[in-house]
Amino acid sequence: MTNILDKFDLSGRVAVITGGAGLLGVEFCRTLAEAGAAVVVADVNQSAAFKIARQLEENGFKAIGSGLDVICPESTQGMVEQTLKEFGRLDILVNSAALDPKFDPQHVGPGSSGAFEDYPLEAWKQALDVNLTGMFLVCQGAVHPMLAQGSGVIINICSMYGLVGPDQRLYQREGQPPRYKPVYYSVTKAGVLGLTNYLATYYAGWNIRVNALTPGGVFNGHDEEFLKAYSARSVLGRMAEVDEMNGALLFLASDASSYMTGANLIVDGGWTAW
Repeated sequence: MTNILDKFDLSGRVAVITGGAGLLGVEFCRTLAEAGAAVVVADVNQSAAFKIARQLEENGFKAIGSGLDVICPESTQGMVEQTLKEFGRLDILVNSAALDPKFDPQHVGPGSSGAFEDYPLEAWKQALDVNLTGMFLVCQGAVHPMLAQGSGVIINICSMYGLVGPDQRLYQREGQPPRYKPVYYSVTKAGVLGLTNYLATYYAGWNIRVNALTPGGVFNGHDEEFLKAYSARSVLGRMAEVDEMNGALLFLASDASSYMTGANLIVDGGWTAW
């Protein structure tokens, strides 16, 4: 009988993480590398992707950086070809690249209200391109080697706001103009779940598993007012720490979840359980 810990071992496997230079992407890259996978850090910020890959290599892990524009088919194909040239296979795809409107101190500023009534069409189209079409294109590119080798795992990163509407009260400040989590975020993240279910059933019988991981809010220097309001809405009474999605991600990427496909693993501190 296999030891349960052995099921989490990713030795000999190759993982691509899109958005690999992002807040959670960096954590995902490190987690899968620590579990034994060779990692491709793919991000539109090529210099950041290369830097993270170098840091992983300096710590004894196998990793390469790859510049990736998810809305460009040629860029996606180039990333897949680079992965196969370097490592010879592609076993795990983590789709973490996305436009995500931030409300931490580094991002909140003038012109970021997000009000639905006047939301710009171009901003809506750009978000659909990155958050949905980009995921579609990367999945298309990655499944070809998975089909050829007879196995593969795809993990699509969703959000609790793909399941429930944003609590817009969190983003308001007394004496300041109103601001909102914009419409595109909920709509595209709900679409991620639709794509996940479609691919899971489409590849029935092909040994390709497709699941979603749905995080709640992750602390990133948010101000005290936001942190207090968010925590009051969470069953666990706090935001997530940046490393608290890693266990769920490794579970979905590994053989520990071998009987799961078309599922959505929610790690939101109980937000959607109310």
